[in-house]
Amino acid sequence: MQFDQLGLAPELLRATSAQGYREATPVQSEAIPAVLAGHDLMAGAQTGTGKTAGFTLPLLQRVLLETRRRGPVRALVLTPTRELAAQVHQSVKDYGQFLRFRSAEIYGGVSIRPQLARLRQGVDILVATPGRLLDHLSQQTVDLSGLEILVLDEADRMLDMGFIHDIRRIVRATPDQRQTLMFSATFSKDIRKLAKDFLQDPVEVQVTPRNSTADRVSQHLYPVQKSRKRELLSELIGQGNWQQVLVFTRTKHGANRLAGQLEKDGISAAAIHGNKSQGARTRALAGFKSGAVRVLVATDIAARGLDIEKLPHVVNYELPAAAEDYVHRIGRTARAGQAGEAISLYCGEEERQLRDIEKLLKTRISRVIRPGYELDETTQTRPLDGASEKAQKQPKPRRGGRGNGASRRRKSRRSGSRQGAR
Repeated sequence: MQFDQLGLAPELLRATSAQGYREATPVQSEAIPAVLAGHDLMAGAQTGTGKTAGFTLPLLQRVLLETRRRGPVRALVLTPTRELAAQVHQSVKDYGQFLRFRSAEIYGGVSIRPQLARLRQGVDILVATPGRLLDHLSQQTVDLSGLEILVLDEADRMLDMGFIHDIRRIVRATPDQRQTLMFSATFSKDIRKLAKDFLQDPVEVQVTPRNSTADRVSQHLYPVQKSRKRELLSELIGQGNWQQVLVFTRTKHGANRLAGQLEKDGISAAAIHGNKSQGARTRALAGFKSGAVRVLVATDIAARGLDIEKLPHVVNYELPAAAEDYVHRIGRTARAGQAGEAISLYCGEEERQLRDIEKLLKTRISRVIRPGYELDETTQTRPLDGASEKAQKQPKPRRGGRGNGASRRRKSRRSGSRQGAR
C-alpha cells in the first residue's frame, strides 16, 4: 500500500517522500489507519518492519494537525534504551520536518540540566526512558497531566529489563482518557496482561509469527574451538571484505577485549555496552554508521535498540543465554526489505543455548565447516548433531574391587570411631 492511501496529511507525505519512502510496510498499513481513527493499538512485529514510522506518523498527525492546543506534554514515547530513545526522537524530527512543534529526548547517562532547560521551553512530543522520566516526575519538571497519546515501544524488552513498576508509576501520572499504543516483538502472557491494564478495546495487529526471524536473514553456524573464535572472526571479516559488522558478546569485559583484539588484527572496532558513557556510546555508534568503525562489538543492550540501515552482517561471537535474544540480535540485519546474514560462532560448551535457539525457531540452523577450524569433538559437552549424552559419559571401570572395598570399610570404621569420641 502506498503512503498516500493511508489518510496522512500532505506535510507527512512530503516528509516520507524526502526520506525516500513510497510504499508502506505491512505493520504501517495496518497500524496507521487504526491510530488515526483514535483506537488504542497492540501491535506485534519483528524488528526491521518499520514500526517506528507506524506510530510516529499518525502520532504527529493527531497531536499537531488535528488539534492545536498548547500546554503540557501531549505525546510520550517510552523506550527501554538510550539508543532507541535517540533513534525514535530522530524519526520524530525527520517525519515532522515540515511541521512546527517542540520535541525532546530524555534519558540517563548524560547531564540532566540541558533536559531541564528543554522541558522549561515546553514540549509537544517527549521521547524518554523510564528511569530518567521518573527523575523528572519526582522533581516536578515534567507535566503529563494533559497527555493525549502514550506509546510503549519495545514493551516486551522493557518488561525483560525490569521496568514494569516504573511504567506503572508513569502511567499513573497520565490521564485515564488517553490513546495508548503498545508495540512489542512478542505477545507473551505478561505483555497481554500489561495491555489489559493499560489499553481499552485495542485494535490488535500481528504481522509476523511470534519469535520469527526476518525472512531475508540467511543464518549460518560455524563450529569452532572457543580459543579460536577471534581468529576465525578476523578471517571471515578480512577474506569476505566485510565493511560493516555488528558482533554480539555476552559480557561487557568480553566486548572490550574482543574490540581490542580486532584492532590489533588491523580491523577498526569499537565496543558499546552499559558501562560506557553515553558520549562514548554515541561516538561509537556514529563511527559505525559513517564507516569509520568497521566492527561494532556490543552486548545485548544493543540487541533491541540499534537501527542501522542496510547492515549486512551480524555475528553472534557467543550465543546468548536466552533464546529469544538470538531473534532480537539477528533482527538488526535484513531490515526494511534488505537482505542480511547472521553468523554464529559455536563451541561445544554452548550446546544448551543452541538447542534452545533451534527449538524456538523450530528449525535447524545451517552448519558451515571452515577448513582448519573444525571443532575438536573431544572438547564438546555433547556432539553437534545431538547424540546421546549418556554415550559421552561412560562410567569409569572399578580397579581392584577387594582393595577398594577394604579401603571403604577402613574409612567407615575410622569415621565411626571419631563419631563415638564426640
